[in-house]
Amino acid sequence: MSTTAAKASGSYAAGPPDILRPRSHELGGEVASASDGDDLLNALGYKAELARTRSTWHVAFMSFVLASIPYGLATTLYYPLQNGGPVVVIWGWVIISAIILCVAASLGEITSVYPTAGGVYYQTFMIAPAKYRRVSAYICGWAYVVGNITITLAVNFGTALFFVACVNVFQNEDGSDIWQAETYQIFLVFLAITLLCNAISALGNKILPLLDTFAIVWTFVGLICILVTILVVAKEGRHSGAYAFGHFEPTSGWPKGWAFCVGLLHAGYATSSTGMIISMCEEVQRPATQVPKAMVITIVINAIGGLVFMIPLMFVLPDIAMLVALPSGQPVPTILKSAVGSSAGAICLLIPLMVLGILCGTACTTAASRCTWAFARDGAIPGARWWKKVHTGLDLPLNAMMLSMVIQILLGIIYFGSSAAFNAFSGVGVICLTISYAVPIAVSMIEKRKHVIGAKFPLGKFGWFCNIIALAWSFFAVPLFCMPAYIPVSAGTVNYAPVVFVGFTSVSLAWYITWGHKNYVGPPTEQVGEDVATMPTGAASAIPGDVKKPVPVEGSLGKKD
Repeated sequence: MSTTAAKASGSYAAGPPDILRPRSHELGGEVASASDGDDLLNALGYKAELARTRSTWHVAFMSFVLASIPYGLATTLYYPLQNGGPVVVIWGWVIISAIILCVAASLGEITSVYPTAGGVYYQTFMIAPAKYRRVSAYICGWAYVVGNITITLAVNFGTALFFVACVNVFQNEDGSDIWQAETYQIFLVFLAITLLCNAISALGNKILPLLDTFAIVWTFVGLICILVTILVVAKEGRHSGAYAFGHFEPTSGWPKGWAFCVGLLHAGYATSSTGMIISMCEEVQRPATQVPKAMVITIVINAIGGLVFMIPLMFVLPDIAMLVALPSGQPVPTILKSAVGSSAGAICLLIPLMVLGILCGTACTTAASRCTWAFARDGAIPGARWWKKVHTGLDLPLNAMMLSMVIQILLGIIYFGSSAAFNAFSGVGVICLTISYAVPIAVSMIEKRKHVIGAKFPLGKFGWFCNIIALAWSFFAVPLFCMPAYIPVSAGTVNYAPVVFVGFTSVSLAWYITWGHKNYVGPPTEQVGEDVATMPTGAASAIPGDVKKPVPVEGSLGKKD
């Protein structure tokens, strides 16, 4: 089929046209290494609007801060403790880290071919069959944006709960918490943290790479302090290695095998940010190589850091039943206080985690704003003309950041009706991000991985293996994270993640039915051999104004076989 014929039919039965095939390969390969990121972005159909200030290590550091091990593991330690204890904490982390390494490698390979802030959404559009590319990219994009926003919400809300628990290592003479925070007070703490993270991200945009570098040093210094102090002091004694690595005591009410699986939310939440760093591609000097490497390197660093943090905790773990019964749902402050024997000592060890919580919220806020902006840039979000604007003074998409912030604050109100709101926020974040990561991987497999041939970050013979593991985890994780942490449940303790997920799905579906199927264009269509004549009715007038007709990068982008 000729390119002209393909345009007319709107599909490519024999695969991508000749002009697209070398382009997609060379963008991630030799051409990308011979030109800067802006030329590469131009070739993908967009004009550069954000400054490229991040190196490979800057990206790796930000990716690390997005997960913020050990903070990410500290705020959700309640789940594995209730669903099995040390076995789930340690071995669940090892298993999920290995799985997420496959997810990161799979996404990294595709990103090395299509490195834009649109991330998995743009990638899905480019590799899907022509007949389904718009709807599949639309679904993936909404899942990606919702996942970014709700995981940022979960981080900031988790930080609020964690801060309250940290303050309460100090107690009154009668043994009661010094701050018995009311629901509205916890919400106000969450609100203050959310505003602070947005202020740092917006006003300190130019120094964010320095903050990420600081976070790495801060994290490992804090880890060493915690490791040495609690193992040396150990006021309540130390458990045996058999207990720390092999004790299994589920108290959630779930059958033992399923309890272990539900406890994996702990590790799944901490690693859910794996693909969020892709949204920073347009602020990276050489995104086709730097971002994939950073994604994989970060998983390895996180895996090691997580073990360094959690293994000592298991050796000094107090009574599990007491920990899971804590009203705060935050066992780490209590564990550290038990280990060092004093409130002052505990708070000193908690300060590194508290600071890391703010840095994590800032990094998530930054990534969420970029993916929201990128999706709006292609007209996929109601009111896109406002959300796609870049604030030239701050050099960031401020409107998209404010949209994300407002949605987070509104969703935070759920806490007034459910004490398990944090479970819902973290659950729906993991669900949406998992779906968004799975879509481009699945499409690539359906297309027999032909779009990643010649990628700058090739998986070679391990490609199919990594893809299959990543996809299998996705199919398992989505229903898993809809489950309540324990049974029986009440209206106040049920996991509302499915409700929030269905709500966002309904909004996206309604928008697509009323507007999208006639007007939604997707990324610049010149890249897939389509022109205005083949777009949906009304779509020609809806083409985003801030994309431009691709200009081939110096080399062979325009060549045909």
